[in-house]
Amino acid sequence: MPKRYEVLIFDWDGTLMDSAGHIVDSLQNACADIGVVVPDERACRQIIGLGLTQALQALLPDLPDDQHPQLVDRYRHHYLGRDAEIPLFSGVQVGIHELHSAGFTLAVATGKSLKGLERALDYAQLRPYFSATRCADQTHSKPHPAMVEEILDELKLERNKALVIGDTSHDMLMAANAGVDRLGVSYGAHHPDDLHGHTPLAVLDSFEEVKTWLMNNA
Repeated sequence: MPKRYEVLIFDWDGTLMDSAGHIVDSLQNACADIGVVVPDERACRQIIGLGLTQALQALLPDLPDDQHPQLVDRYRHHYLGRDAEIPLFSGVQVGIHELHSAGFTLAVATGKSLKGLERALDYAQLRPYFSATRCADQTHSKPHPAMVEEILDELKLERNKALVIGDTSHDMLMAANAGVDRLGVSYGAHHPDDLHGHTPLAVLDSFEEVKTWLMNNA
């Protein structure tokens, strides 16, 4: 049967890689390092998925501009010190291979930097499976639709042939703003209630469920 979608556009952190807790720890440690009030876990989780600059501005809107470079530096110190240890979610390694073998074109739209995504793809040994990527330092941050639009332009596909899969409201809004369908996952950074309001086709509880849904419905 012909596929409903030709390209599956995955978020990275919290969707394919189990990194939300590590991001929260790195944000909190960075704030402690520079002597500002440490935000709670929920506040940190809510900004996951945004580009780093936008995320820190949203998390600490009153932080003086001259302290932002120091905070970025400390965040990167904590995050990069352990990023090679961050695992993929269970089933991702095999599932991505199976989706690729089934004929889907795979892409990534992420708040990570390009350098950070390339490092993560190499650590995970997934780089060969993805035909296109867009990162927050290449274009507009989520929830702007640019990442999706640029991926579709690169692949020469229409928006009705794309499906976005992500764990945050930023992913759902990016997809909605681009006029493409979306699939939510409940196991990442945002609470499922944050996703349901943006009309995903489904909100699924594991990557194995994601793969099964895609094989049966996409």
